[in-house]
Amino acid sequence: MDLIARTATRPAAGETVLGTAFVTGPGGKGSNQAIAAARAGADVSFLGAVGDDGFAEVLRRALHDAGVDTTLLRTAAGPSGVAVIVVDDTGENSIVVVPGANATVEALTAAELDRIAGADTVLCQLELPIATVAACAVHARGSGTTVFLNPSPAQSLPDDLVAAVDVLLVNETEARQLGAATLDRVPHVVTTLGGRGARWRGPNGAEVHASAPRVDVVDTTGAGDAFAGTLAASWHLGPEVALRRAVAAGALATTRAGAAASCPTAGEVDDLLARHSGPKTHP
Repeated sequence: MDLIARTATRPAAGETVLGTAFVTGPGGKGSNQAIAAARAGADVSFLGAVGDDGFAEVLRRALHDAGVDTTLLRTAAGPSGVAVIVVDDTGENSIVVVPGANATVEALTAAELDRIAGADTVLCQLELPIATVAACAVHARGSGTTVFLNPSPAQSLPDDLVAAVDVLLVNETEARQLGAATLDRVPHVVTTLGGRGARWRGPNGAEVHASAPRVDVVDTTGAGDAFAGTLAASWHLGPEVALRRAVAAGALATTRAGAAASCPTAGEVDDLLARHSGPKTHP
Protein backbone atom coordinates (compact mmCIF):
# COMPACT_ATOMS: atom_id res chain seq x y z
CA MET A 1 0.00 0.00 0.00
CA ASP A 2 1.33 3.42 -0.95
CA LEU A 3 1.28 6.03 1.85
CA ILE A 4 1.83 9.29 0.00
CA ALA A 5 2.62 12.71 1.47
CA ARG A 6 2.84 15.79 -0.73
CA THR A 7 5.04 18.73 0.24
CA ALA A 8 6.63 21.75 -1.42
CA THR A 9 10.14 20.35 -0.96
CA ARG A 10 11.30 16.94 0.27
CA PRO A 11 13.04 17.09 3.67
CA ALA A 12 16.80 16.88 4.00
CA ALA A 13 18.39 14.69 6.68
CA GLY A 14 17.20 15.87 10.09
CA GLU A 15 14.69 18.32 8.62
CA THR A 16 10.93 18.41 9.27
CA VAL A 17 8.69 20.05 6.67
CA LEU A 18 4.97 20.71 6.46
CA GLY A 19 2.97 18.65 4.00
CA THR A 20 0.06 19.79 1.87
CA ALA A 21 -1.80 16.47 1.41
CA PHE A 22 -1.81 12.80 2.37
CA VAL A 23 -3.43 9.90 0.52
CA THR A 24 -3.23 6.12 0.48
CA GLY A 25 -3.56 3.91 -2.59
CA PRO A 26 -2.72 0.46 -3.94
CA GLY A 27 0.95 0.09 -4.84
CA GLY A 28 3.92 -2.24 -4.76
CA LYS A 29 6.22 -2.49 -7.76
CA GLY A 30 5.01 -5.94 -8.76
CA SER A 31 1.36 -5.01 -8.45
CA ASN A 32 1.82 -1.71 -10.29
CA GLN A 33 3.67 -3.44 -13.12
CA ALA A 34 1.06 -6.20 -13.33
CA ILE A 35 -1.73 -3.62 -13.60
CA ALA A 36 0.26 -1.69 -16.21
CA ALA A 37 0.77 -4.85 -18.27
CA ALA A 38 -2.93 -5.73 -18.06
CA ARG A 39 -3.95 -2.25 -19.16
CA ALA A 40 -1.47 -2.56 -22.01
CA GLY A 41 -3.40 -5.59 -23.24
CA ALA A 42 -1.57 -8.56 -21.70
CA ASP A 43 -3.14 -11.57 -19.97
CA VAL A 44 -1.53 -11.27 -16.53
CA SER A 45 -1.23 -13.48 -13.44
CA PHE A 46 0.25 -12.15 -10.21
CA LEU A 47 2.55 -14.03 -7.81
CA GLY A 48 3.26 -12.52 -4.41
CA ALA A 49 1.63 -12.02 -1.02
CA VAL A 50 -0.55 -9.69 0.98
CA GLY A 51 -0.98 -9.72 4.75
CA ASP A 52 -4.05 -10.24 6.89
CA ASP A 53 -4.42 -6.55 7.71
CA GLY A 54 -6.85 -3.90 6.50
CA PHE A 55 -4.78 -3.16 3.40
CA ALA A 56 -4.97 -6.71 2.00
CA GLU A 57 -8.46 -6.58 0.50
CA VAL A 58 -7.80 -3.19 -1.09
CA LEU A 59 -4.66 -4.57 -2.74
CA ARG A 60 -6.41 -7.70 -3.98
CA ARG A 61 -9.30 -5.70 -5.35
CA ALA A 62 -7.02 -3.31 -7.24
CA LEU A 63 -5.44 -6.23 -9.10
CA HIS A 64 -8.76 -7.95 -9.74
CA ASP A 65 -10.41 -4.76 -11.01
CA ALA A 66 -7.55 -4.27 -13.49
CA GLY A 67 -8.13 -7.75 -14.91
CA VAL A 68 -5.15 -9.42 -13.23
CA ASP A 69 -5.55 -13.08 -12.20
CA THR A 70 -5.01 -13.27 -8.41
CA THR A 71 -5.65 -17.00 -8.04
CA LEU A 72 -2.10 -17.58 -6.78
CA LEU A 73 -1.80 -14.41 -4.66
CA ARG A 74 -0.95 -15.59 -1.14
CA THR A 75 -2.20 -14.34 2.22
CA ALA A 76 0.39 -14.31 5.01
CA ALA A 77 0.00 -13.56 8.70
CA GLY A 78 1.06 -10.02 9.52
CA PRO A 79 1.12 -6.71 7.65
CA SER A 80 1.01 -6.19 3.90
CA GLY A 81 3.93 -4.43 2.27
CA VAL A 82 3.93 -0.65 2.31
CA ALA A 83 5.77 2.14 0.50
CA VAL A 84 6.18 5.47 2.28
CA ILE A 85 6.39 8.10 -0.47
CA VAL A 86 7.15 11.83 -0.32
CA VAL A 87 6.27 13.81 -3.48
CA ASP A 88 7.39 17.42 -3.94
CA ASP A 89 5.89 20.19 -6.05
CA THR A 90 8.07 19.28 -9.05
CA GLY A 91 6.58 15.78 -9.07
CA GLU A 92 9.82 14.11 -7.93
CA ASN A 93 9.68 11.57 -5.10
CA SER A 94 11.57 9.66 -2.42
CA ILE A 95 10.39 6.19 -1.39
CA VAL A 96 10.97 3.76 1.49
CA VAL A 97 9.66 0.21 0.87
CA VAL A 98 8.83 -2.18 3.74
CA PRO A 99 8.21 -5.64 2.20
CA GLY A 100 5.85 -6.98 4.89
CA ALA A 101 4.06 -10.12 3.62
CA ASN A 102 6.25 -10.27 0.51
CA ALA A 103 9.20 -11.25 2.69
CA THR A 104 7.40 -14.52 3.51
CA VAL A 105 7.54 -15.77 -0.11
CA GLU A 106 10.65 -17.85 0.47
CA ALA A 107 9.92 -20.74 -1.92
CA LEU A 108 7.74 -21.24 -4.98
CA THR A 109 4.91 -23.77 -4.97
CA ALA A 110 4.29 -26.33 -7.69
CA ALA A 111 1.32 -24.29 -8.92
CA GLU A 112 3.45 -21.15 -9.11
CA LEU A 113 6.22 -22.95 -11.00
CA ASP A 114 3.66 -24.30 -13.48
CA ARG A 115 2.25 -20.80 -14.05
CA ILE A 116 5.75 -19.43 -14.67
CA ALA A 117 6.61 -22.22 -17.11
CA GLY A 118 3.38 -21.69 -19.03
CA ALA A 119 3.83 -17.95 -19.46
CA ASP A 120 5.35 -16.14 -22.43
CA THR A 121 7.01 -13.61 -20.12
CA VAL A 122 7.79 -13.24 -16.43
CA LEU A 123 8.47 -9.78 -15.00
CA CYS A 124 10.35 -9.77 -11.69
CA GLN A 125 11.25 -7.10 -9.17
CA LEU A 126 13.24 -7.31 -5.92
CA GLU A 127 10.47 -6.78 -3.36
CA LEU A 128 10.38 -10.57 -2.84
CA PRO A 129 13.41 -12.35 -1.31
CA ILE A 130 16.13 -12.37 -3.94
CA ALA A 131 16.62 -16.15 -3.68
CA THR A 132 12.96 -16.59 -4.65
CA VAL A 133 13.36 -14.20 -7.58
CA ALA A 134 16.42 -16.13 -8.74
CA ALA A 135 14.56 -19.45 -8.51
CA CYS A 136 11.71 -17.97 -10.56
CA ALA A 137 14.08 -16.65 -13.23
CA VAL A 138 16.07 -19.89 -13.52
CA HIS A 139 12.88 -21.95 -13.80
CA ALA A 140 11.45 -19.55 -16.37
CA ARG A 141 14.61 -19.60 -18.49
CA GLY A 142 14.65 -23.38 -18.44
CA SER A 143 11.01 -23.43 -19.55
CA GLY A 144 11.48 -21.03 -22.47
CA THR A 145 9.76 -18.11 -20.71
CA THR A 146 11.30 -14.69 -21.41
CA VAL A 147 12.66 -13.20 -18.17
CA PHE A 148 12.45 -9.48 -17.43
CA LEU A 149 14.11 -8.15 -14.28
CA ASN A 150 13.62 -4.70 -12.80
CA PRO A 151 16.29 -4.83 -10.05
CA SER A 152 14.58 -2.49 -7.61
CA PRO A 153 14.95 -1.87 -4.72
CA ALA A 154 18.61 -1.99 -5.76
CA GLN A 155 20.84 -4.71 -4.34
CA SER A 156 23.64 -7.02 -5.46
CA LEU A 157 22.48 -9.66 -7.96
CA PRO A 158 23.56 -13.31 -7.63
CA ASP A 159 25.22 -14.89 -10.65
CA ASP A 160 22.45 -17.42 -11.30
CA LEU A 161 19.87 -14.62 -11.48
CA VAL A 162 21.92 -12.52 -13.90
CA ALA A 163 22.54 -15.56 -16.11
CA ALA A 164 18.79 -16.24 -16.36
CA VAL A 165 17.73 -12.70 -17.34
CA ASP A 166 16.82 -11.90 -20.94
CA VAL A 167 15.86 -8.24 -20.46
CA LEU A 168 17.25 -6.06 -17.67
CA LEU A 169 15.29 -2.89 -16.98
CA VAL A 170 17.19 -0.23 -15.01
CA ASN A 171 17.28 3.50 -14.44
CA GLU A 172 20.56 5.39 -14.69
CA THR A 173 21.32 5.08 -10.97
CA GLU A 174 20.70 1.33 -10.99
CA ALA A 175 22.85 0.95 -14.11
CA ARG A 176 25.77 2.64 -12.34
CA GLN A 177 25.28 0.55 -9.21
CA LEU A 178 25.24 -2.74 -11.13
CA GLY A 179 28.18 -1.76 -13.32
CA ALA A 180 29.17 -2.62 -16.89
CA ALA A 181 30.36 -6.11 -15.99
CA THR A 182 26.83 -7.10 -14.96
CA LEU A 183 25.03 -5.21 -17.72
CA ASP A 184 27.23 -6.78 -20.40
CA ARG A 185 26.13 -10.28 -19.34
CA VAL A 186 22.46 -9.61 -20.21
CA PRO A 187 21.32 -9.83 -23.87
CA HIS A 188 18.92 -6.88 -23.68
CA VAL A 189 19.35 -3.86 -21.40
CA VAL A 190 16.69 -1.14 -21.26
CA THR A 191 17.68 2.04 -19.41
CA THR A 192 15.10 4.65 -18.46
CA LEU A 193 16.36 8.23 -18.76
CA GLY A 194 13.65 10.23 -16.99
CA GLY A 195 12.42 13.11 -19.08
CA ARG A 196 14.83 12.11 -21.88
CA GLY A 197 12.98 8.85 -22.59
CA ALA A 198 14.72 5.46 -22.63
CA ARG A 199 17.41 3.45 -24.42
CA TRP A 200 17.56 -0.21 -25.51
CA ARG A 201 20.83 -2.04 -26.11
CA GLY A 202 20.49 -5.35 -27.91
CA PRO A 203 22.69 -8.47 -28.08
CA ASN A 204 24.24 -7.49 -31.42
CA GLY A 205 25.26 -4.03 -30.25
CA ALA A 206 22.28 -2.26 -31.81
CA GLU A 207 20.98 0.66 -29.79
CA VAL A 208 17.69 2.53 -29.97
CA HIS A 209 16.68 5.69 -28.15
CA ALA A 210 13.03 6.64 -27.71
CA SER A 211 12.46 10.25 -26.73
CA ALA A 212 9.80 11.18 -24.21
CA PRO A 213 6.83 13.31 -25.26
CA ARG A 214 6.25 16.59 -23.48
CA VAL A 215 3.58 16.29 -20.80
CA ASP A 216 2.47 18.24 -17.73
CA VAL A 217 4.04 16.36 -14.81
CA VAL A 218 1.92 15.87 -11.69
CA ASP A 219 3.58 12.88 -9.98
CA THR A 220 6.44 10.66 -11.16
CA THR A 221 5.74 7.88 -8.62
CA GLY A 222 4.19 5.34 -11.01
CA ALA A 223 6.11 6.20 -14.18
CA GLY A 224 8.77 3.50 -13.94
CA ASP A 225 6.25 0.78 -13.20
CA ALA A 226 3.96 1.87 -16.04
CA PHE A 227 7.01 1.74 -18.30
CA ALA A 228 8.02 -1.74 -17.11
CA GLY A 229 4.60 -3.31 -17.42
CA THR A 230 4.00 -1.85 -20.85
CA LEU A 231 7.47 -2.89 -22.06
CA ALA A 232 6.92 -6.51 -21.01
CA ALA A 233 3.40 -6.59 -22.47
CA SER A 234 4.64 -5.17 -25.79
CA TRP A 235 7.91 -7.11 -26.17
CA HIS A 236 6.38 -9.54 -28.68
CA LEU A 237 6.09 -6.56 -31.07
CA GLY A 238 9.89 -6.16 -31.07
CA PRO A 239 12.21 -4.13 -28.82
CA GLU A 240 11.88 -0.86 -30.77
CA VAL A 241 8.08 -0.81 -30.74
CA ALA A 242 7.98 -1.99 -27.13
CA LEU A 243 10.40 0.76 -26.09
CA ARG A 244 8.36 3.46 -27.78
CA ARG A 245 5.13 2.23 -26.21
CA ALA A 246 6.75 1.97 -22.77
CA VAL A 247 8.10 5.53 -22.95
CA ALA A 248 4.65 6.81 -23.87
CA ALA A 249 3.07 4.87 -20.99
CA GLY A 250 5.62 6.22 -18.53
CA ALA A 251 5.02 9.78 -19.71
CA LEU A 252 1.25 9.41 -19.38
CA ALA A 253 1.65 8.02 -15.86
CA THR A 254 3.37 11.23 -14.72
CA THR A 255 0.28 13.28 -15.62
CA ARG A 256 -1.78 11.62 -12.85
CA ALA A 257 -1.37 11.18 -9.11
CA GLY A 258 -0.63 7.78 -7.64
CA ALA A 259 1.07 4.65 -8.91
CA ALA A 260 -1.34 1.90 -9.97
CA ALA A 261 -4.04 4.49 -10.59
CA SER A 262 -1.81 6.34 -13.05
CA CYS A 263 -1.15 3.40 -15.43
CA PRO A 264 -2.59 4.19 -18.90
CA THR A 265 -4.57 1.93 -21.21
CA ALA A 266 -3.32 0.70 -24.58
CA GLY A 267 -5.71 3.12 -26.27
CA GLU A 268 -4.26 6.08 -24.38
CA VAL A 269 -0.76 5.02 -25.40
CA ASP A 270 -1.89 4.73 -29.02
CA ASP A 271 -3.33 8.25 -28.91
CA LEU A 272 -0.14 9.75 -27.48
CA LEU A 273 2.07 7.93 -29.98
CA ALA A 274 -0.04 9.24 -32.83
CA ARG A 275 1.04 12.73 -31.79
CA HIS A 276 4.69 11.91 -31.14
CA SER A 277 7.60 10.90 -33.37
CA GLY A 278 9.11 7.40 -33.11
CA PRO A 279 12.50 6.22 -31.80
CA LYS A 280 15.83 7.06 -33.36
CA THR A 281 18.04 4.13 -34.35
CA HIS A 282 21.82 4.38 -34.01
CA PRO A 283 24.30 2.04 -35.68
